[in-house]
Amino acid sequence: MPTGMMGVPVFCVLVLAFICNSHSREIQDPLDRFERSQKDILSDPSDCVSRTKQQVFTNSHNFSLDIRMPGVVPTGADTYLCTAFPLPTSRDAYIVDFIPRASMDTVHHMLLFGCQTPVSTSSYWDCGSVQGTCEDEASIMYAWARNAPPTRLPRDVGFKVGRNSGMSHLVLQIHYGDVSAFKDHHRDCSGVTLRMTSKLQPFIAGIYLLMSVDTVILPGKRVTNADMACEYTSYPIYPFAFRTHTHRLGKVVSGYRIRDGKWNLIGRQSPQLPQAFYPANEEVNVKYGDTIAARCVFTGEGRTSKTYIGGTSDDEMCNFYIMYYMDSKHADPYMSCMESGSRDLFQHIPAEANVPIAVSPVHMNSMMHMGHSTDHQDNQLLLDKNKAEQVLDQDYHLEQVSAWPQSSLQLGQVSGLALDSDANLVIFHRGDHHWGEGSFNSQARYEQRSQGPIQQSTILVVDLSKGNILKASGRDMFYMPHGITTDKENNYWVTDVALHQVLKVSSDGRDRLLLALGEPFTPGSDNQHFCQPTDVAVDTETGAIFVSDGYCNNRILKFSAEGKYLSHWGAGSSDRKRRIPFQIPHSLVFLPDRQEVCVADRDNGRIQCFIAQTGEFIKEIKKEEFGGQVFAIAYSPAGDGFIFAVNGESPYRSTPLRGFVIDYSTMDIVDTFNPEKKEFKMPHDIVESSDGSVFVGDAGSKSVFKFTSEKLHRSVKKAGIEVQELDEIEAFVRTKVRSEHNMSKTAAIQEKQTVSLQPEPQEEEKKKPIRGQGVLPAIITTLLLVPLLLVMSVGVFVCWRKNNACEVKTEPSSVGGILGRIRGKAMGSLCEL
Repeated sequence: MPTGMMGVPVFCVLVLAFICNSHSREIQDPLDRFERSQKDILSDPSDCVSRTKQQVFTNSHNFSLDIRMPGVVPTGADTYLCTAFPLPTSRDAYIVDFIPRASMDTVHHMLLFGCQTPVSTSSYWDCGSVQGTCEDEASIMYAWARNAPPTRLPRDVGFKVGRNSGMSHLVLQIHYGDVSAFKDHHRDCSGVTLRMTSKLQPFIAGIYLLMSVDTVILPGKRVTNADMACEYTSYPIYPFAFRTHTHRLGKVVSGYRIRDGKWNLIGRQSPQLPQAFYPANEEVNVKYGDTIAARCVFTGEGRTSKTYIGGTSDDEMCNFYIMYYMDSKHADPYMSCMESGSRDLFQHIPAEANVPIAVSPVHMNSMMHMGHSTDHQDNQLLLDKNKAEQVLDQDYHLEQVSAWPQSSLQLGQVSGLALDSDANLVIFHRGDHHWGEGSFNSQARYEQRSQGPIQQSTILVVDLSKGNILKASGRDMFYMPHGITTDKENNYWVTDVALHQVLKVSSDGRDRLLLALGEPFTPGSDNQHFCQPTDVAVDTETGAIFVSDGYCNNRILKFSAEGKYLSHWGAGSSDRKRRIPFQIPHSLVFLPDRQEVCVADRDNGRIQCFIAQTGEFIKEIKKEEFGGQVFAIAYSPAGDGFIFAVNGESPYRSTPLRGFVIDYSTMDIVDTFNPEKKEFKMPHDIVESSDGSVFVGDAGSKSVFKFTSEKLHRSVKKAGIEVQELDEIEAFVRTKVRSEHNMSKTAAIQEKQTVSLQPEPQEEEKKKPIRGQGVLPAIITTLLLVPLLLVMSVGVFVCWRKNNACEVKTEPSSVGGILGRIRGKAMGSLCEL
């Protein structure tokens, strides 16, 4: 028989054998396959994929969303796999319920994160490694584990996702502990079904995380407590679930609300039990002025060395998550607390917080592999916090860049500053006009109208690095400029206190007037008039504008992007019995990440913040250091948010004029700054650029000051060492000194975690972290630099004597090469600062 014909029956026999084997397996274990199908763990990969990530609409508003693993087969124990799902960004949606689709015989636990950018676009990826889940900060929205009850959201509560939520993706992470269930090579489609709605929910769910960052557990010590506490300074929240997280040494974690000295339990659980969200005490709510506190109880028994906070299984973590809901009008989906609680406060913690919760050996064994479940996410939060805390470090101090601008800008009284969409600085000044005693009469009418408008260009656009003028406009338009800001189309919104108007002007250099609010030269107090308006803030999403009005009316008005009046309000008060009116609301700033508007209430010496949509009062920042005057404010969303402010001279007290950096959440002053060579005379406006530089416009000295935390602006030649090379040495020295300075407060992080947590690490440090030796390397480095600088100086002198013209070859090596780069590169770099 020919070979080709023999292959046909052989092939048929093989196919028949395969069919019989499949049929016999179905007969042998029908119950197993039935249970698996009931638990939505599908064996057919095509069916698996078809049921993954599908949307099922039940009506025009409600729909369900399946997020499943796309038919995966974990290859080994303790495998972590992730899959991402893009959410529709054309509209907002709300998750109102979570339905787990997993078997505890197959899945150890699973977590659902919300974020902006997953680390991978693959159908799934290994997320148990350093790669993790998200490139940006990920928020835990759901957790499920063995024997844990499902998380139920209260009625009319939902997690906001989609367009305006800051969450454009969901990432499902599943931990496959014991993979013996996959001996039959079936593909897993475990996941979660989300019940969602596009209907606006009255209440928005969020997560409040309390995390310890500096706990040290001593070896053999029976009990070590990690305490955290923060004052709550936002709108009321209503906890409905909680989650605890430690590694193996954690015995019990408890969370409380403290009000009027009384401790009320939010939740208490052993972190050795399945780390899911458990129902919280429904009788507890948290409001402004309360304190949120948590304690983790650890034991060091069985350890032979210190245990620190970190991301490895040998380290520990102390986290208490609160899942809450709050009114949708001012919802904040994520808040955190990483401050250590004081001994005095925790002397009154209830005794139950110190009593370990017994866990059966079965549960302990099942939890042995759970230590890495959220380590990457929690450690990432720790890293983000450390990055934010660099702002608060002693070495992070704003200093003036004395060489900026490189040439005179020929300014008049500088009244306003802004940044355009090209990251350039926009300066608004008064040219040859001055605001003096005779500028206005007692009715606030402008008395110098006969002088005509300012003939100079009142709007200058300059680059941030050198201060060179890029564009000039605003001639023959304004009489007494005051405030300026830009919108997302790069138009200018300005106020003129002489015109009593708010004007929208094109930025194309043609000075086109796009919109005018108010009547020229006519002060008034109705909705169509202003009286010396001072500033404008623009809602970056809706385009709505807010006007501080101003020297006479002491109010804030809100208009649509088209100029339609919407509402107005006066001052707020943290003391409900005593509302102090504005006294010259002088500067406004819109907080896009919080949807708030803050105002510098100048003569009250305070900063007040309001809900942008309603004008409802949120908080007040008033410090003795302001000296009774706050002229201008700006905002940065970095960390938990920072407010930049400048004060002014007060007729009632003598206070130095300076700038302030204020932590929005704690309302603490974290830095102050002022010019080095000449003092402020009347700092009138302030802005912060995306690179962290701060600019202050001074009406008194008719100048703009630049401040930066970088120290590259020192105008010295560094004795022949290229600027870039010396900067690296300075960064190394600052890193070592900073390590020693922070050792007492964050010994766990400095000693135990990798040097990647420190700014600008050197390659040698990455291989072997140096403990407790911060000052010595700095001294050694300095001593080595002295003879090196001396040799370089001698080389320059010899070279000059030899060539009589200081001609230096520019070879890339040797001392001559370095000196050559001084002429060819380093000097140029100094000129560009």
